[in-house]
Amino acid sequence: MYKGDTKMASTVGIIFSSMNEENVPELTRVRSMGSIPIGGRYRVVDFALSNMVNSGITTVGMITKNNYQSLMDHLGAGKDWDLSRKDGGLILLPPYSGESETLYRNRLEALKGATAFLKKCKEDFVVITDSDAVYKLDYSKVIEAHIAKNADITMVYHEHEVVRSHYFMTFNTADDGRITDIEINPTSGGVRKNYINVMVARTSFMLRLIQDAIQHGYKSFGRDILSPSVGLFNLYAYKLEGYYSSISSLEKYFEINFDLLKKDVRSEIFGQRDVYTKVNDSAPAKFADTAKVKNSLVSDGCIIEGTVENCILFRGVKIGRDTVVKNCIIMTDNIIGENCNLAYVVSDKDSVIRDGRVLAGCEIQPYFISKGSLI
Repeated sequence: MYKGDTKMASTVGIIFSSMNEENVPELTRVRSMGSIPIGGRYRVVDFALSNMVNSGITTVGMITKNNYQSLMDHLGAGKDWDLSRKDGGLILLPPYSGESETLYRNRLEALKGATAFLKKCKEDFVVITDSDAVYKLDYSKVIEAHIAKNADITMVYHEHEVVRSHYFMTFNTADDGRITDIEINPTSGGVRKNYINVMVARTSFMLRLIQDAIQHGYKSFGRDILSPSVGLFNLYAYKLEGYYSSISSLEKYFEINFDLLKKDVRSEIFGQRDVYTKVNDSAPAKFADTAKVKNSLVSDGCIIEGTVENCILFRGVKIGRDTVVKNCIIMTDNIIGENCNLAYVVSDKDSVIRDGRVLAGCEIQPYFISKGSLI
């Protein structure tokens, strides 16, 4: 069944699945940014992809790079997002920069590699976004604002305290929303208009920008195209209201997951419009007589015999008898033995923690266990 709005049928989407992976090397060592597990049963890419589907975008190009096997396993043919289609649908784009056989090194090179895809698209507009954040956005409203302002590019921002990472962008605007100044990696902090790496443009205009960048040998989309374009092009800003948080560090990843334990955040992100993900028909979670669970997200297939408090448990997690797990993120198919005590731990998939282990981190530096570890 079609999940979107027909007024967005003239818009194509592009999602970067591997941008900003330098921020969380612990989690992206074996997977792409978009396929990072989050919230018990989702992957980060689900939020960007669901925003597009819920806005009526039925053609989405997914730009891949390294370690994208788990992403492909998760997305499949796009059926769970109603994107398994003969015309359009979900299309995985190769990770090459233009016509060369080398992997792209930055956003601009990735877009050069997507030009063939864009040239084949008949849609009037293109929405370009990363897959490293949790938020809800109706792109049809961004398109409406873009048309009303006669903008060349509309950039979406969220007002929050500057969160420093390897690369970020803020800007200033006039009263009508026109962007008057762009700062890349500004030194000043405070609450700023932070660009969330979501932009809208006419498809033809974006193709001209990319072609001009190729001819001039530009290297950076932000520094070589966006920043010098202030005053030359009609650059406008669109404000994202409500919850937004990006995975800019392991600490931030930890924080986002625990935000999803808050009722108001869950209602905003998962209410009204669904967040779609791969369907996994696991058995329901099983709670033994000795189990004690408080304020936690427990996914299908879990077996709980101990105490779980303020935790995110993904599918197939087993918590042994007399084990206490507090303020932890335990990913798929982890086995935690008996008489263990875990606090502020992020345990990647398929790990085994033997009986009697005591592991602890803290909010600003959780204890991380790599995928497939035996402790």
